[in-house]
Parts: sequence; C-alpha cells; structure tokens
Amino acid sequence: MDSGKSGTDLLEWSATMFARKERYQAELTVVQVWAIIYTKSRSSRGLCRDSKLDFDDGFQLLHAVYAVEYFLQGLVQRKCNFHVVFFDAHKELCIPRGVSMLNRPKYVLARAVIQRHLKVNLPETYPSLGIHSFKSIRDEDFLRYLRDTGVYFVMCHDGANPVPLSTDSSFLAATEEQKAQVNIQETSRKTVFRSMICELICQGYNVALINGLEWMDTKVMSMVVEGSRKAKFPPQVKKEKVTSPEDLKGLRGIPSLEQAFSALRLRPRPSSDNDSFSNGSIVDLAHSGAQAGEQKCQCSPSHSLHYEGLTERVILTLVALSKILQNDPTMETLATSLLFHTIVIGGMSLAIRRHKTVRLETSEKHQSQRFLAEFARVATSVIQDDIWAETMVESAVPCDVSDLVDGRLFENMVINAMNDLLPAQIARRFEMASHALCTISGHHLKTLAASKAQQKFTNGTNGLNTRNFTILPFSSPVFDKHLASINLSVAPLKASDRQSGRIYQEVSHWHNAKRRLDPKHAHQLPGFEKEKSRALRRNQFFMAEMQAYAASLTNAAGKALEPDTISVSEMKGGKLEISKENRDSMTKSDKSQRGKAPPNKKSAGKQAMLNNIAAGKAAKDSDTADKSFSSWHTVRKNLESERTLRAKYLKMKAYLDSLPEQKRIVLQAEVQFHLFCILVEMYSSLRKGMDPQKVSSKIELFGITALLWDSARNIAGSEGLTKTIAQQVKGVIKALNLPDPGVPTSSMERKLAFDPGLLVPKGDELAIDLKDVDFQLLHCGPYMDRNLDSASDARVPFQPDAWQRKVLDELEANRSVFVVAPTSAGKTFISFYAMEKILRSNDDSVLVYVAPTKALVNQIAAEIQARFKKNYKYAGKSVWAIHTRDYRINNPSGCQILVTVPHILQIMLLAPSNAKTWSPKVKYIIFDEIHSIGQAEDGVVWEQLLLLAPSPIIALSATVGNPEMFNSWLASTQQSSGHQVTMVTHQHRYSDLRKFSFSPPKKFAFRGLADYPTFGTLGLDGIAGLTFIHPVTSLINKSRGMPDDLSLEARDCFFLFQAMDQHQTKGFPLDPALDPAKNGLPGGVIRKADIIQWEKELKNQLKRWMIDHDSPFDAVLNHLGKTMEGAPTPSQQVSKGDISDVKADEWISIDAENLYETTLPLLCKLHERDALPAIFFNYDRHKCEGMCRAVMQQLTNAETHWKETSPAWKNKLAGFEKYKREQTKMGAKRPAKPASKKKGKGDEDEDPSSKAEKMQDAANDEANPYANFDPEGPIDGFHFAAKHRAEASELSGYFYQMRRRGLPGWLMDALTRGIGVHHAGMNRKYRQVVEMLFRKGYLRVVIATGTLALGINMPCATVVFSGDSIFLTALNYRQAAGRAGRRGFDLLGNVVFQNLSHGKICRLLSSRLPDLNGHFPVTTTLVLRLFTLLHESGDSAYAVRAINSLLSQPRLYLDGPAFKDQVLHHLRFSIEYLRRQNLLSPQGAPINFAGLTSHLYFTENSSFALNALIKEAYFHELCADINERESGVLRELMLVLAHLFGRRPCRQAEEEYIENIVKRSPSIVFLPPLPPQATRVLREHNQDTLQVFTTYVRTFVDQHIKTSDCKLPLTGIEAGGTDCDIHLPGSLPPTKVRSAFVALSGHDDTFESISDLCRTTRGGVFLEEAVIPHLDVYPDESKTPLNAYLYDFYMHGDIEALERANGVKKSDVWFLLNDFSMVLATIIASLANFLKLPESDLSLLDVIGEGDEHNNLEDDKFAVDSTTDSDGTATTASTVDTGKTSLSSARSQGNRPKTKKKVAESWDDDMDDEGSEPEAANGDMGDDPSKEELERGFLNVYKAISKLRVEFDQKFRKIFA
Repeated sequence: MDSGKSGTDLLEWSATMFARKERYQAELTVVQVWAIIYTKSRSSRGLCRDSKLDFDDGFQLLHAVYAVEYFLQGLVQRKCNFHVVFFDAHKELCIPRGVSMLNRPKYVLARAVIQRHLKVNLPETYPSLGIHSFKSIRDEDFLRYLRDTGVYFVMCHDGANPVPLSTDSSFLAATEEQKAQVNIQETSRKTVFRSMICELICQGYNVALINGLEWMDTKVMSMVVEGSRKAKFPPQVKKEKVTSPEDLKGLRGIPSLEQAFSALRLRPRPSSDNDSFSNGSIVDLAHSGAQAGEQKCQCSPSHSLHYEGLTERVILTLVALSKILQNDPTMETLATSLLFHTIVIGGMSLAIRRHKTVRLETSEKHQSQRFLAEFARVATSVIQDDIWAETMVESAVPCDVSDLVDGRLFENMVINAMNDLLPAQIARRFEMASHALCTISGHHLKTLAASKAQQKFTNGTNGLNTRNFTILPFSSPVFDKHLASINLSVAPLKASDRQSGRIYQEVSHWHNAKRRLDPKHAHQLPGFEKEKSRALRRNQFFMAEMQAYAASLTNAAGKALEPDTISVSEMKGGKLEISKENRDSMTKSDKSQRGKAPPNKKSAGKQAMLNNIAAGKAAKDSDTADKSFSSWHTVRKNLESERTLRAKYLKMKAYLDSLPEQKRIVLQAEVQFHLFCILVEMYSSLRKGMDPQKVSSKIELFGITALLWDSARNIAGSEGLTKTIAQQVKGVIKALNLPDPGVPTSSMERKLAFDPGLLVPKGDELAIDLKDVDFQLLHCGPYMDRNLDSASDARVPFQPDAWQRKVLDELEANRSVFVVAPTSAGKTFISFYAMEKILRSNDDSVLVYVAPTKALVNQIAAEIQARFKKNYKYAGKSVWAIHTRDYRINNPSGCQILVTVPHILQIMLLAPSNAKTWSPKVKYIIFDEIHSIGQAEDGVVWEQLLLLAPSPIIALSATVGNPEMFNSWLASTQQSSGHQVTMVTHQHRYSDLRKFSFSPPKKFAFRGLADYPTFGTLGLDGIAGLTFIHPVTSLINKSRGMPDDLSLEARDCFFLFQAMDQHQTKGFPLDPALDPAKNGLPGGVIRKADIIQWEKELKNQLKRWMIDHDSPFDAVLNHLGKTMEGAPTPSQQVSKGDISDVKADEWISIDAENLYETTLPLLCKLHERDALPAIFFNYDRHKCEGMCRAVMQQLTNAETHWKETSPAWKNKLAGFEKYKREQTKMGAKRPAKPASKKKGKGDEDEDPSSKAEKMQDAANDEANPYANFDPEGPIDGFHFAAKHRAEASELSGYFYQMRRRGLPGWLMDALTRGIGVHHAGMNRKYRQVVEMLFRKGYLRVVIATGTLALGINMPCATVVFSGDSIFLTALNYRQAAGRAGRRGFDLLGNVVFQNLSHGKICRLLSSRLPDLNGHFPVTTTLVLRLFTLLHESGDSAYAVRAINSLLSQPRLYLDGPAFKDQVLHHLRFSIEYLRRQNLLSPQGAPINFAGLTSHLYFTENSSFALNALIKEAYFHELCADINERESGVLRELMLVLAHLFGRRPCRQAEEEYIENIVKRSPSIVFLPPLPPQATRVLREHNQDTLQVFTTYVRTFVDQHIKTSDCKLPLTGIEAGGTDCDIHLPGSLPPTKVRSAFVALSGHDDTFESISDLCRTTRGGVFLEEAVIPHLDVYPDESKTPLNAYLYDFYMHGDIEALERANGVKKSDVWFLLNDFSMVLATIIASLANFLKLPESDLSLLDVIGEGDEHNNLEDDKFAVDSTTDSDGTATTASTVDTGKTSLSSARSQGNRPKTKKKVAESWDDDMDDEGSEPEAANGDMGDDPSKEELERGFLNVYKAISKLRVEFDQKFRKIFA
C-alpha cells in the first residue's frame, strides 16, 4: 500500500473525526483527572517554536526547560493529576517545521535533557507525578500501564500547525522544492500523531488536544475527542508501526564511558565514605587518573588539584568534550570556550546572564553552530545510555543538566575566550575542570590567568523606562484604608478630572424589583395596563403550575406534603414554639411526665372529675378500637378474593400504610401478623418447589426469608401484640432456624380476624442451614435498624440522628453550618427548619435559598408551597418567591424566602437600591450543592457570594473532596463577617447501593413484559447478564489509595472478611477480633451501626495491606473478583415465556456496543426483578433521545406484531365493538336530558335522579372491562407506565399543553408507554411533566443527562449509567448514583453499568472526589459594581461592610492571607484601568458607560472591549450610514460583535479540514479579521491595559519581593550561582518584571501582549490572564482563529450548517444563540437607559434572550386559557410583582428612535424607602465632539443594534417553527 496515499486518507478521516469531536464534545474542564501528557521535548510542539524562545541560534536550553515546567506547574496549580510519558519512537517529532539539519540535534538533546531532569528531580517535589518512558505506543509495557493505571484521558498533540505553510512568513523566500520537502515532513508528522490518536480512541480512551489548550482561571480547557471501541480506522489506512523519521547515527554508546567514570571515581558510595561528589565533595583527579591509567595526563605529575561541587552538568560536559576531541582535536578552542561557559554557568547569577546576540563572522558562526550540534549529538547519546543513569544514581551526583547549554553565553565566550576577563575563582575552577578532562581524555585545555578587573554592564536596557507611565489620581475613603500599604506615585488631580464624564445613573434600576417611574406622568407608557395584565396572568399560571408540581412531591412515607400555617411566635427556652405536628410527635410518656404534682385535699374533687374524663376517653378509645377491628375484618375478607399471594400481600401492605396513626397503633400487630402468614405460605411454596441447581431460585427464597424475618421484627415492636401472635411468630422463627427477632411475651388475648391454621411447620425440613450472623450479613443488611444515635427532639417531627441534632443546635445559635452528607442521608430537613425559623421570627426577616439550576429552584419553591402557609398583616408580602433571569413568581423583595440562582442573588446584593432596605433583612443564606463553586462557568459567582454574604450561611453538599480545607477557608471568611461556622459531616447513606455490570445477550426476543415481577428479592443478584461488583475490586490502582467514601454494605463486609481470612499470611495476619462470629459483631440482632464500626476496622486493615507490595492485597482483589461473578450470560434472552417457544424469525441479533439495542433487554431484566422505576444517565442529549425512540419503536413494533397474530386481541376487539353497539342502544333508550342551565347556589337538587344515575354508570364502567378500553393506546405488556398512578384527564391536560407548545408527537407517545427524556435542551413544560409523572410513579423509565443528578427530587429504585462519556466523572457518578434507593420506598438501591469498560467502572468507584478549587474573585467587573453599590447607596453601612468583608477575607484559590498583598495590588490597578477607560471618576463615582459594562458582567472581558469601541466613537462612525447602507452596516456590526461575544476558538486551520468540511458548507467557519479601525482601537486598548498591569507587577516586585527569580516553577531547582559577580561584554541589565529564565533569550521588560506578560512574568507574582480585561485580536495577538458560528448564523440561518461545519452541537445551538440575543437586548436597553428614551422604562434585570422570550410568550397563551375559568387556585398571586417586561416594544420602536426624554427629578412614593439617588453631574463626555453630536451618534448606534437584533431574532425564531 502506498504510504503517502495511506497518510492522506488518514488525515482526511481524522479531519472528519475532529469535526465530529467538536460537535459531540465541547470544551472539557480538566479537574481532578488522571491524564497522560506526551511531551515532545517541551510538552507541545509550540513551545520550542515560541517566538520568545531563542533556540536555533541562541540554544537556550534552560528557557525550554522552564517552558515545560511552567506548563506542568499550570496543571499542578489547578489540581490536575497526571503522568508524563515519553516514547522513544517519537523522539524526532519534537523537531518543528523548517529546522535545518544542523540544528536538529539541539531539539533531540532538549528532549533527552527534559526527560532526564524530570525523572530525577520531579519525584522530590511531586512524588505522585510519574515520569515514564516506553518504546512506542504499541509497547506491551505501555498497554499494560494504561490498564493498570486507569487512565481517564490522554493529552497529546495532533500535529496541527497554527500557521499554514502558505502563510508562514519564515518560508516566503523558500523555493518550491524546499516547501515540498517541508510539506512531506509535515504530512509525516501529522500522520504519526493522528495514528496515535486514532489507535487510542479505538481502544476507548478519550484524547485531549494539548494544542489549543487554555488556562481559564483555575480550570484547564481543552478540546477532547471521545474514545469509543466502535471507532475504526479508515478502510484504506493500514495500521503500521510508527518509526522515527531519522535515526541519529554514531550515538549508540561510547566505548570509553566506563573508563571515564572510573577515572572520575564515580562508583557506589560506601555508607562510611565521605568522598562523595555532592555538597562540596572533593575528588583527587590526579590520583584517580593515575589509578585509571587509561589516558595519559599532560599535566605535571606533581600538580595535584582538587575540584569542588562536581555535578551531572560538568561530568556530562567533560565526557562529551572528551569524545569530541578524540574525533577532532581541532575543536580544542571551541571546547575551551564551552568548558569555560560550563564553569561560568555554575557561578554566575541567573539574573545577569541576559546577553545580546553575538554577531560572529559567517564562518565563525557556522563553526560554532556545527560544534554545538556535535556536542548535542554526543551529549544525547551519553545521557540516554543506561550506564549513565545508573552511575549518576549510585554516585548520588546532583542532576543539573537542565542548564547544560546557554548558546548566547557560549558565543560570548568564543569571542572573549583569550581575554583576561574572568575572576580568579572561575579561572581556578576552569583549570580543575581542564585537568579532569585531561585525566579522562589526555587533552589538556589552555588555562586563563586570573583577571583583577571586571567589566560592567553595557549600555543596554531592561525595557522599564521606555514609556512614561503615571498613575491617575484616585481617592475613596472606603477603599483607601485597604490600599494604604501600596505606595504609588500619583499624578496631581487636575481641574478637568473633577468632571470627566456623565455620572452613571439609570432611569430604571436593573436590580430593582420595581421600575422607577416618572411621577409627572400619571398615565403610564402605552400598553402598560396590557403588560400588567399579561404579567398577572403569567404569574397566576405559574402559581397554578407550582401547586400541581408541589402535589407531586412526597415525604418519606409517600404521602403528599401538607402545608402548615405559620404564625409569628416568641422563642421559648432558646427554641421555637413547637408546632402542632411536633407536639403530636411527642411520645405519650413525655406527656405523662409533664406537670405532675402531689395531690392535696383541695384538688380532690377536681381530680375525681379528671378521672371521670379519663375513663370516658378510655371507653371512647375502646369503642374506636372495636370499630377499627370491625373495619379490618371487612377489608380482610375483600382481600381474600385476590388470586395471588403477591397481590394479597401488596394490597394489605398498602392498607396498613394508609391507616391513620391512631388506627395503625390499634391494628398494626394483627395486620402485620397477617402479612407474616402470607410470607410463611410463600416461603413454604418456594422451598418445596425450589430447584437446588438454580441460583435465582435460591436468591428468591432467601429474599422471602429475609422479608419474613423483618416482618417478625416489626411484629415484635408493635403495640397490641397478643399472646397468640407472639407464640405463632416464635414458633415459625424457631422452625425455620432464623435468628431470634426478640418477640416479647404477651398476656393480652384477642380473637384474630382470620384463622392462621397450622402455621408452624413440623420438623426441620423447612429450616435454613445458616448461622444467625451469616444469615443477617448475607441477606438482612437492607433490613437492619438504621438509627445512628437517634433520639427524640421537640424541634422536629422525627427522631434525628446525633449529627442532625448538632445542626439544629447550630441553627438555634444563629451560627453558620457547613454540612457534608451523602444523598438520602437526611439533609433536606435542615433547609426547611431554617425557613420555618425565619417565618416564625417575624414578618420581615429574609432567608435566601441559592440553587445551582433553575430546575432545582422550581422544586424547592414547590416544596415550600407545599409545606408553609402564612397570613400577613399587610398586602404585598408572601412566604416565598422565585427570581431567575427568565421569570419571577411573587415579589422577590416582598417575600421571606427567596429561591434564586447565584447570578440573581449577586445582582440583588450589589444593588444600591437594596443596600438600605432588602439586603439588611437577609438573616440566612442557604447554598445548596456548594460544590458548584468548583464549576468553570459560575464558580466565581458562588465564591463572590460567600465573600459578600451579609448573614450566617448554610452550605450543603454531598460531594466535597476536601471538606476540612474548604471549611477552614469558609470559617475565615465568615469570621471576618462576625459569624462562626461549624462543619458537620456524615458519611453514611440511609439505603445502601449495590453495583452491577450488564452484559447483553447475543440474541433477544421481545414478546411483552413479564406478567408478575419477582417478589421480595432485593438487588439484581442471580439475573443472567448482571454481574455483581464488589466495591473493593475497584481498587486496582493502589497509588490512588482508598477513597474515604468507599462504602460497604453488610454482605460486602462479610465477603471481604472471608477473602482476607482465606488469604492472610504469617507476615500479614488478620486480626481475630474482626471475626463476626466471635468478637467482630455483637450477638443477637445486628444493627447498621454495628456494621459501620466493623466496616471501618476491616478497611483500616485492608489499607495497611494496600500500601505494602508483599501483602496479600492482590490475592484478596482476585478472590473477590472471581467469586462475585454473576450467572453466565446466556446467548439468548426472551422477555416473557420460555426460550423454546420462540420462533426463529423472532430473534434479533444484539450489538453489545449499541445502546439503542441493549437498553430494552436491560429494562426487561429490571422489570423482571421489580427494580423499576429507573433513571438511565447518558451525558449526550442526542443519545438520550435516540435511546428513548429506539425503545419506544421496539415496543411499538412488538405490539403491532402481537396484535396481528394474537387471537385474543381479535376477540377483544370484537367484544369492544359489541360493547359500543350496546352503549349506543342504551343511549338511544334513555330520555333526552333537558338543556342545562347555569346552576345557582341552591340548584344542587334540580335533578334528583342525576346523582344516582352517575353512581350507577360509574359502577357499570368499573365492572365492565371495556369501559376504559382504548384500542389505540398501549397494551399491557408493551409499556412501562403504571397507569393507575395518573388520571386520564390529568394526562390529557398535559398532552394538550405540550401539543400547543409544538412538542414532537413521539415524546408524548413515549410518555404513554412510561418513558420520558430529561435534559436541558427539552421544553421546560415537558421536563416539568416528566418530573411530576415520575414522582407519581406513572413514568417508570427516564433517560436523562446530568440534569437530574444535581439535587432534583427524582428518587428511583435503579440508576443505570448507560454508555461512557468524558463527563462521567467521579463527581458526576456520585451525584447521579445518589438518586437510587428511595428513602421510605427502597431498602436497597441498584446501580447498573451498561456498556462501560471494567477500567472505567473501577475508576468511578475508586476515584476520590475532586477538591474544591476556587477562583480569583476580585474581577474588574466586580470592582466596578462595588463602586456603583457604594456611590449610589450614598456610602451606606451595608455597602461599606460588604466591601470591607470582601477585601479583608482570604481567597480559596490564592491560598489564604499570604496573597492578600497581591490581591490588593491587583485591585488598585484594576481601579487604574477603570479610571483610564473613563468608567470611574477620581472620587470613585461610576461614569459614562459604567452601567452598560456592569450590565454585561456575564460577558467579561468582552464588555470592556465594547466600552473601548464606544469610547473611541468607532460605532458612531460605523452606524452613521445606517439609513443609506443598512445591509453593509449591519454585516460589519455583526462581524465586530461576533468578535467580542460568544467567542469560541476553532481548531487550528488545517488544509484537509478546510477542503473536506469548510469549503462544502455555507458557513465560512473561521471568523474574518476585524475591520482595521476596530482592530486599531482594540489593539490600543490592549496596549493601555498591558501598560497598567506591567506597572502592577513592577510596583509589587519593588515593594514586596526581595528574593531573586532563579527557581524552576515545578521542581524548585535553583539555576545559576551566587558565589561570584561576573559581568561579561554583551551583558544586559537584569529584568525586574519578566522571568529571568525567559530573559535568557534576550528579552527585556517590554511586553508584546497581555498573554506575553502573564506567561513570562517572574516567579512570586500572581497574574491570571483570564481576569485581566482584554481580548486577543486575531490574527495580530492570537494565531487561533475564532469560530464564526454567530456571523454564519446571521448570514444563512442554517442550524445544520452550524453543526456540520462550525462544529456546534445542535443541542447547544439554542443556548448559544439565546445568549447572544440577550447580549443584544442588554446593549439596546442600556443605550436606551443612557439616552433616557421612552424605552428606558424597561427593567434591565428583565432583559432576556429571544429564546426565553418565546417560552414566556408560550406560557402567556396558556395563562390566558388557565385564568379565564380559574377555580381560584392561583389567587395568591395577587401579591406578585407585575414588572416582568419584554423588549418587544423596544425592538419594534428601534427603527424609529424618539427624541430624548428628560430624566425624572423625583421618584414615586413607593421608591422612597429605597434610598436617595445622587444628582447627575453636568460634565461632558469628552472634549472633541459636542454633547448633542455624541447623542445623535448614539441614536444611530441604538437604531443599528436594534435593527440587527430584529434580523437576528427573526432567524432565531425560525428554530421554534
């Protein structure tokens, strides 16, 4: 096969794969993952081609090492876990494009040096970062390493070059032949890289591309190609072994290497020998040379020298020079210069090693470069020799090869080699080294005489004084005290500075709940009343929906929540007054103990009266009991008609659960005994018919046995236990040889309602053969008593555990709490207790509940609606409110419990209007799912809220990897606000989770679902195809250790003990105290608390074995893995009936890797074991929908086939037709009813017969099987819906609403079959319906992405992880798995892995949770908003306290108080930036477009770029011709805005990608460059910003950093020396801002860009590129093109093209376009506000995107329908805020801007309590244009952007069509 053709096919195929990659997988946040980084001598091909690295000529090896360490340190700092891997076969891939043959050895040496340096020095600082080397990617050792390590993804380069060859400036003068040769090399390199990537993804590994990787604050963003075992190589591409393009010749071993080591006495060091080569050791080179005797030394025999500090760099240089001189003695002069250079490196300070480029003659230049190339060849061969590494380790020689060569210093030495310029100590060391070289080679280099004089610096510069920079004046009393430690030279305040711009003041407050109106206009804007009515209807509609949603929420008992009416009450004894439910929960003994007093004569009469009352009550209770038993007798008789024991048991159990508490106490013992008798009968039947060889039969039998034993325990604790019941139960337990459940003896007797017969079996034929302890551990774990130090507490209506009582105590003391507890542990009550506490305290206090998602917001609000009611004295108040970006329910500022998302709370806390009114009322803030602080998108907002919180907080989470560290930070933040925080942790779930792996059959026949699922069996054990996974078997990677939350249920512990007991050795014995049969567990009934303690001790023993390689740990793992295997997977599976009955044409072949084919077989298994409802988690939206469609289609096809072939169906249809004819005849016989009329209050008896007729019709319908028969609906056996759980009218209403919203019909068809889909891209109403129907139990299968994993109340019996994804991480696994095991419903939860590899399953189970890693919270936008808060609130106390709190607290990301000075410096220069951008006045008042910039806070840093373009009047000039050339202006405007907002980098431009994808699409894909004028403005803005933050670094270094910059960032190795001050000709002054390592390449403190500044700043300075307000301009400042998806959509409106060419997932399109639509709306509203147009009455907080607006309009349609015939359920919405505003009117009027409207002089009375507003200043906006001209220009800008949004939204709306 032609290799060239093969490579081309591969590149074309990989281009398609990468395009598909971008479509299916967007950017990945790399946090707490196990990654492998393939380093090609500098981590990626871009580093050595970095314009800052002088490598070809200057050979700055230390700079290259620094670049690698800087990159790796970036990963470490962001808490990534990774290893570094080198491949020998890929060594020459480190050579970039166009490198000459002469310079290639330098790159190969750099790779070898970096490999050696990291392998030796990195383990000392970061032992967990492994450095590995393999021959090739197909090396068996590498493949084994992948399996053993459990790699999460592989990070490597894909061979793409950021600059196409045709545009590479360095090849413009190259010949066509040279370009062709380079092109061949490029193709070869890309083929190698992409072959590697293809092989990895075909093996199922995800690949993250290292090129294009971005640092985003505390996160790492990278494009990822998802691995799949279904991926295949392109058909015509042969997988060939990757070989090195060129093998270096003559470098394999040096014959004299061993002799050289012997001459230098490099040998293993004896323990008593002090003659070592490190730490100032002395080597007698003369004597050693004599001993070696291999080379004749040219030095005088009597001349004995000692050399101090022999290091690996010096030794390597000596050995390499000896080889070079042996081959070519004429190189002696250059060798002398190189050896001098090596000695100088060891003594010269790094700071003064910055040199100019030496201009040698052409011949000299070529000769020196040829010498360096030869040195690189030889040094590479030496350092890669195994003998070298072994000798260096054995001799303990320090590894400093990272600073082996400094090309600039070497050439300087070449020029000055014969001049006496060096100090005496350098000359002396050179002579020693020369003698050592002579010793091993016989060549003695000429020594230099010592020089007394030293040269000073040449007339160079470090770049600091090239531009004058003065700090603008600024003063603010609140900020000044925090910035007092920063000493700056500030320019004097000029008169012109005092009024530098219009003071920022809005006509409407974007953060107010009410809009500010002009009182002079009593009539509101046109359409205001209509808008008000619309908003009221919408809120009423939302309230009605909320009530329906609340009705679906249930408590632990499965009953609907009922609201309590809350009244304000005083605190009693430090605790709130006990509510009625709480009082009822107190035990009778508590009540009887209260208020007792000794009797006296005076009270005798009263006591007699009380006794009579008590006697009467007792008689009444007795009568009630008699009635209860009578009713029970009737019920029992009816239940006897049930045909199966299973149905009888379930209905009787449901009857018991439905009894009121009083009746349940009376009847519990007898009803429980009846259930017990049914179980005994079932047990006897199973035992007699059991197949001993069938595993499933044994499991089913023991399932019934465990349930029977649990029933006996329940009877033992029941009130009303009679003598007969006690005797019978004891007899059965004894006969079955079960553990004694502790049934007490009873003397009470009462006749049973039934005759149990001969319940107790005779003999022992039914007895089980298990010990009591073994039986409980193996089968009764889910039934064990789960109380953990529980006790009664009057504050809550249940018995809380100890940790829950501790939380209550902290809340009572008004302290903050941080609670970490797993899902289902019982965290929910905390929030609602705090809410009730606030509601009872008064009518004004506020609690804010912050949820990460809007779905969780809706759920919490519904639960509040279902739990609490309260009557308020004044109108306008409500218990709760919802406030999100797209909608509100109730008035957010008038409620006591506000449920919101982080962004909205941040806006409200920073709102000046709230500073004196709402914010001080906040008494508690609940942060649910607090681990969201680690998110890449919104995490910084969470952190800012924690820093700004004005009250105690409640932080809740189930998944925090570093709770102690996070709590420490949280405590310090709260302490600065005057609050104390307490951490409460609980590690145990209420119900255990059992894990299984599903292996699908090869063939499957679906013949309908099984009629009766298995009864009484918990878990999925014994089912063919489902293999149990013991959690301990996941610990295959011992280096990870054992995660703290690896939990074991009772039988897991038992299996683990058996394995450890069997494999213990003499050296590793098992503690006898762990034996459960002896001392490990207490006798009698075992409790969950006993298991927890036993589990802890077992795991402690296992951990000790785990860390010792000689222990039997591996044997234990193998034992558990083999013995836990499930039943063998059959080759065939039938859903119902016997396999023998299936016809040949019914079998369907199943692809085990295809989720669409394997899901229905798995569902049938779950249904068979009664393990539904289930949630299937798949993190791809399209696959979720595809799985649903596939299952529904399979059900439909099977049902159709059954209908066509089933005689029973045909008979039923015939019966139904007969039934319809009879109904028609009966209807004709009935007399016609009179015309109905509207009834009044007294019209109930108008038709006396109607009620009786209706009752008779209902009875007939119930009796007739055809009454509710729907021949078009799903047939039983072909759907998963529990139809009895939802009324047909309810479903009809839901379907009507969804049809009106245009939902696809297949989604509703799927709902009728009990299957739903849930992901963020689905319609909001549909998602809500899915949630409600699932909670009701109607839906039993939901296929979802991670939307249901985060706090949503969607408990289920089974969670299935369906298919792999890079988003399926340890965190997401724990979140999603927590849905399984419904507290109060399921005693055990099931977790099933479908189509996941064993390695991935082990990683999910054994990986520890990620640490919470914060952000840099003091962003420039936040600084601006803080000034707005302070200024507009009139320096309110709240604003001052918020600022002081924020600036005095430590940062989670910056590691506490140590970085406080850096944060303050960063703050001061953020202020300087705002001053220079005309956004702040010298006094700190926000001016000009501070409002617009603040409103676009969610787009930082794009908002600052927009402000720069506005400030420089770019948009004025562009939009001046909007009326003459509208189309052209709008296109250019769209291009500019697409550069600013929604920026998505493209993969680096590749010819094959452009040819195969881009040119075949209407999309241009790569965003064209900005117009020249816009480019100039943004470049100048970036340069100004660069100057500001360069000065920031310089001033911080001057004031706070006293140490030199000489340590490598990762290993911490110090470079350079300190013992002599050497200044050579050509030396340049040291840098102050730039890193000394980067300065080696000749750079000074002049920076080209922000990126240059941030990436090359010296150590010890925090400078995060993401938080500096700038945008890189393509292609001037960034070589990565931007994705033109927004511009393309505006031009063609084709979603398919966006997906195919632009690589935007279809499921993401709506969100991306809606975000941009909201940006346009925000700009329009802000401009209207600034110009005070009539449209400025809009509330900016209500500005939403067109997509959200469309959803609201849809809701309005239903609001009209729902309120026209409302039954009054939504009347509570009368107090809602009616300020929900659309921008529709603004858009319609955008084409006809009106004249400016005067700003209101005062506000209406409703706003008086919101604080006074500052008067507007009368300053002009600038000096050049007049105020009128500017505003006229702004009107054109406003008009153009309005037109643009109209056109954009028109295309956007077509999506909904």
